[in-house]
Amino acid sequence: MKDAFFNDKVAVITGAGGTLCSVIAKDLAKLGVKVALVGRTKEKLDRVASEISSDGGAAMVVPADVTDHDRLVRARDEIESRLGTCSFLVNGAGGNQNEAVTSVSEFVPEELGPDRDENLRGFFNLDMSVCSRVIQTNTIGTMVPCRVFGRDMAMADGGAIVNFASITSYQPLSRVPAYAAAKAGILNFTQWLAAYLAPAQIRVNAVAPGFFPSHRNRDLLLERDGSRTPRGESILRQTPLKRFGQAEELLGCVRWLLDDRASGFVTGITVPVDGGFLSCPGI
Repeated sequence: MKDAFFNDKVAVITGAGGTLCSVIAKDLAKLGVKVALVGRTKEKLDRVASEISSDGGAAMVVPADVTDHDRLVRARDEIESRLGTCSFLVNGAGGNQNEAVTSVSEFVPEELGPDRDENLRGFFNLDMSVCSRVIQTNTIGTMVPCRVFGRDMAMADGGAIVNFASITSYQPLSRVPAYAAAKAGILNFTQWLAAYLAPAQIRVNAVAPGFFPSHRNRDLLLERDGSRTPRGESILRQTPLKRFGQAEELLGCVRWLLDDRASGFVTGITVPVDGGFLSCPGI
């Protein structure tokens, strides 16, 4: 299944232990790409690397926080010494935190009261330090790897970067103000960086996944018995394909965006992979 274009090139994948990017890493490895798996949790990365190795692929585990510039510089040196110079960068690190999610979809006076129920979390009750971490992880955590690994691509006169935006990049969803703001920033930054790096022959694009159940969002979408939560039901009412996405359904888009043969004249775009969610206003 190795592909001549991809074979023996090096891809750095952040968030590689997660539901979506672990599948992307394994797919690229099957094409012959040597993959560097970057993330904060070594155990998750080890599992992905083991699967890749068992399937005959080449993978390297690189525990790192994507917001830590100095650590990523050291990681780049480690990757280059073992695998070679990065040709592909997939920025999948990100996510949300419960303390940055409101429990209500619109303002209620009770959130201002001194006797507020401890389970009521409105915009005025959010922990701003947690919101800052969400924005830092998603937005700065994309900019820093682009800076570190994009430098090597520029020196090599070419490469491809795929960032992870979200459908919240286009329209903010209720209850997730920090995450929506961060992902809107990814769309804008992708456009900016594409124009900036065009003279270096580096293409920069993004994917915007819709609703793909993962360990981070499963409780918002699904009940313990597998049935859909009220929020999950509301999402599917506005999704023309009437189901959630599967990680494998991102692979074609990511491959296309990385492949110069297929998308060599494509840069600065963000591609929704959302089952039609953004096309349906719900009325």
